Amino acid sequence: MESKLEEVLGRLEYLVNQKHILGLKENCRGEKAFQRVPATSLLDESDVYGRDGEKEEIMKLLHPQNLTENQIDVIPIVGMGGLGKTTLAQLIYNDEKVDKWFELKAWVCVSEEFDVFRITKTILEEITPSCDRNQNLNQLQLKLKEKLLGKKFLIVLDDVWNQNYVHWKELSSPFTFGAKNSKIIVTTRDNNVAAIMRNVPTYYLDVLSDDDCWKLFANHAFDDTSPSKHPNLMAIGKAIVKRCNGLPLAAKALGGLLRCKLDTDEWSKLLHSNFWDIPDDACNILPALRLSYYYLPSHLKRCFAYCSIFPKDYEFQKEELICLWMAEGLLEFSKNNGNAEDRGNEYFRELRLRSFFQQSKGKKSGFIMHDLISDLAKSITGKFVCRLEGSGGSCEITERTRHLSNVQEEYDVRKKFETLPKAKGLRTFLNMRSSLMSSYASNVLIHDLLVKSSFRVLSLAKYENISELPEEIGNLKHLRSLDLSETSIRRLPNSLSTLFNLQTLKLVKCKNLCELPKDMERLVNLQHLDIRKTKIAWMPKGMGKLKDLRTLTNFVLAEETGSSITELGKLKHLRGRLVISGLKTVACKMDAKAANLKDKVNLKELELIWGENDDIDGDSKHDREVLEQLKPHINLEHLVIRSYKGTRFPEWVGHSSFSDVVSLELWNCNFCISLPPLGQLSSLKSLLISRFSGVVTVGDEFYGNRHASDKPFGSLEILSFEDMAEWEEWFCWSDEVFSLLQELCLRNCPS
Repeated sequence: MESKLEEVLGRLEYLVNQKHILGLKENCRGEKAFQRVPATSLLDESDVYGRDGEKEEIMKLLHPQNLTENQIDVIPIVGMGGLGKTTLAQLIYNDEKVDKWFELKAWVCVSEEFDVFRITKTILEEITPSCDRNQNLNQLQLKLKEKLLGKKFLIVLDDVWNQNYVHWKELSSPFTFGAKNSKIIVTTRDNNVAAIMRNVPTYYLDVLSDDDCWKLFANHAFDDTSPSKHPNLMAIGKAIVKRCNGLPLAAKALGGLLRCKLDTDEWSKLLHSNFWDIPDDACNILPALRLSYYYLPSHLKRCFAYCSIFPKDYEFQKEELICLWMAEGLLEFSKNNGNAEDRGNEYFRELRLRSFFQQSKGKKSGFIMHDLISDLAKSITGKFVCRLEGSGGSCEITERTRHLSNVQEEYDVRKKFETLPKAKGLRTFLNMRSSLMSSYASNVLIHDLLVKSSFRVLSLAKYENISELPEEIGNLKHLRSLDLSETSIRRLPNSLSTLFNLQTLKLVKCKNLCELPKDMERLVNLQHLDIRKTKIAWMPKGMGKLKDLRTLTNFVLAEETGSSITELGKLKHLRGRLVISGLKTVACKMDAKAANLKDKVNLKELELIWGENDDIDGDSKHDREVLEQLKPHINLEHLVIRSYKGTRFPEWVGHSSFSDVVSLELWNCNFCISLPPLGQLSSLKSLLISRFSGVVTVGDEFYGNRHASDKPFGSLEILSFEDMAEWEEWFCWSDEVFSLLQELCLRNCPS
């Protein structure tokens, strides 16, 4: 190390001397990555496609009959770079109706530098061409106030980046003297900017349809000729448009790049090229998007660039990405200033607000990156990140590769990874879920991965042929995230317990896995343990020592074996989902109380399981006392109780204080003779009751003690009763409520 330091210092000294010899001067302000040409209000409307609906929606907000309580309506149009926000604003600004609705109009391209003096001066020049150029800001604002006084105006502030609220208030002070219901349209890529300026809901601009995107592309690609005259190019062109993914800037730029080039080879070459390989002076797609990246703080730049590890169209969960950032050490925090995950949530929110992430149209909890945002990330990381997408993928693993993702094939053969040994400093191997039911990896791949001691993230998920891990897994001392989900793993070597830096361990659907390593308590940095759908029969002793544990999907109790339920009380940061099974083994109610569920404020889903045996083991009073002490925090949203042996439920089940509960399931509680007062749960939307063979009558107790004006089950949408063998009578709180519940019950459980 000493010799390396001397070499680095020598090179630095040489460079300093060269600076003096060449007469170079220091410059704190670097060159901008991309300088956008300021947009004017002029527009060729024949070059606009697919924005009629959006234009009409904004025009409704500008209409004189759209009266609001605001003196001025500030309407933000938000979307990623290249989406056509400026074009939409130009369409509106140039509409003849707008000229009739407003006495004054002004267009300002604000761009990166939010200079209050310059913007005020530009607005004044727009409405008063003879504006004196020698005035100061005070004089300018007084003059602007005078011109706007009592007049209805429309101002467009295009391409705003400013997040300083004070600067906005300084600029907007003269606007308040205009006539009521004057309007300001703001276009921005950043929702933070919109939040500072708006006083009406933000308008989020969406991508173009494939059909409109094709029309825009064809308008630029085919010079004064009909696309139908070139059927060989149309097929390629439509494939290129698919890659634009609805982004007008991309369709226009690529169409212009192919203008007058009616050669099939040229078009095919562009179709199969990486956008980041196209020179910036030929196509300004990535430079335009790179401006968004340029203005990110350095900590967000690192986190965004890391996302290039995801294949295009990959749908990821927020929690999944934050765990990866955390494992890679990309989240800045101090022990006195929150924790890494809180910081990760903050980073994710910032990137989403800046239009780098979009909510998936499939799952509300999922997110995706636009294909061109993915290309931007890949252009930044270059060879440091490699995505293997098929055996013939274009990505090559080199000695510079630090992060590697792999879209699995049915057989991930040796040839696909033959250059893997080159990546000496590999930190990430991430299996990306494919549509395959299962996948098989070569033994050589597993060997080559387990010898890389530099790993922070290792995912072998969905490799069905992995049935065991060698003890050598313990050599990966830097490992922070390990995913073995959907493998055939039978046991985990105890050497896994020596991975003291491990933060995340995923074992979802490891259907052959029966136990965890006995020394799990040594994994003191573990934060996430996901063991859903495994056969684990008990938790190892000492689980309470894992003080940082936040995710613990299942806590399995067994008689005289492993951890006691009291260990849960030491895990103060649990959140999300928790299943506690084997509750029939709890010795006394004080042990249940020690689990301290009532103080776990971030626990949203709770499932309590006694055991599948229908025989009463001992006193049903004991089971009721245990359940009584397992009262969760009132923040709970989903509750499931299975195989409870008590004859009635404790008071907290169905108590009105649990106003956040939206779903509740009661299964196999055959010794209960009555139902709890679930009608008091004001937010309850889904209720399932199954196998209550002790219930003969459903009466007023089901609806609870409510005021006469409060209708029980006011939010209920789904109601199912199943396998109620002895049920004979149903008395209802009112005929109206009875009819509603009967309708819901028949709709969801017609039998």
